Amino acid sequence: MTVTPLRSHPSIAMRQSLEVANTLAVEFARTAASFDASAEFPHDNIRQLHLVGLSALTAPAELGGRGAGLAETAEIIRLIAKGEPSTALVMIMQYINLATLPASRWPEHLVQKIVGDAVRDGALINALRVEPELGTPIRGGLPATMAVRTADGWSLSGRKIYSTGIEGLTWAIVWARTDEDTPRVGGFLVPADAPGLTIEKTWNPMGMRATGSHDVVLDKVQIPFDHAADIRLPGEWDTRGEGQAAWFGMLPGALYTGVAESARDWLVKFLKERVPTNLGQPLATVPRIQQAVGEIEELIAVNRRLIASAARDIDEGRAVTQSEAGLIKVVTTENAITIVEKALKLTGNHGISRNNPLERHHRDVLCGRIHSPQEDTVRASAGRLALGL
Repeated sequence: MTVTPLRSHPSIAMRQSLEVANTLAVEFARTAASFDASAEFPHDNIRQLHLVGLSALTAPAELGGRGAGLAETAEIIRLIAKGEPSTALVMIMQYINLATLPASRWPEHLVQKIVGDAVRDGALINALRVEPELGTPIRGGLPATMAVRTADGWSLSGRKIYSTGIEGLTWAIVWARTDEDTPRVGGFLVPADAPGLTIEKTWNPMGMRATGSHDVVLDKVQIPFDHAADIRLPGEWDTRGEGQAAWFGMLPGALYTGVAESARDWLVKFLKERVPTNLGQPLATVPRIQQAVGEIEELIAVNRRLIASAARDIDEGRAVTQSEAGLIKVVTTENAITIVEKALKLTGNHGISRNNPLERHHRDVLCGRIHSPQEDTVRASAGRLALGL
């Protein structure tokens, strides 16, 4: 798969980057079923994104990135997800970290190293936070993964699960606690090829199968002192870390909207081509069918407008609260699920056949519910705010 960038990185404008992403999405769609069947990590898709200058899309321009804002990034994610959504999820994690780490409390030389690797080599980074006992730390609690102070730095031991993209990562931000009398908790920067870090290939889900979200085992992994990039007392952390809540609110919704649009596109083609004998004309001519497709269009329009409007507000410095960002994530992912379910109802057995892509889109879109923040925590938090509690 070869795509030539419209203009060399990093000077491509937003319109051009969207055109490039759309071209790649068409290519990605050709192999999406294969990745779904094999659950192999989409290394070639990631490589192509780097070659066209999109792997460091959100890194600051002064560090060699594109400096893209949230509105442009959401559109890029939506387009990539129309082609192959697992690739889009890996890039969500990349884009969030490259956008937010430069403004964080991380040492400047580590940020420059991470961004430089992404710009030059297409290196990927993601945070490894979830654990078998703890679950996601967004719900509270200390990680079991332990960072022990040594003469030369830190020694990390523990197990992480749902480690999205681990097969393609260069860097992992490991959420761990220190062995100090009063433990601190935070992100420790670990090379993904560090001695003592092993990948156990446990990822076998019904959807989003190519994300490579396997278990990671750390056995006395040694890192330098300064790779304790940001560790604090537990009470000093918010639930997402500075600046990330808005990105985690918008980008999953954009991804699953892309999946829903792919489902809609296949549905429209099916309805135009399917001519039942008793009808004598395509299903697309039936008023009831037209109304049902209109309902799908309504939900797609709501998702795209809602995400674009909120993302633009954030880019232009108008606040979107953490509660609002979470509600947008919940609404847009649920709308995307409803879209695909409506398509399934209209197509019957054709929709659930593994010979057609709609059942794959259904499996993929259902995964929107498992990403943090999840529905119960988002709505409970919004309710407490409204009640002044």
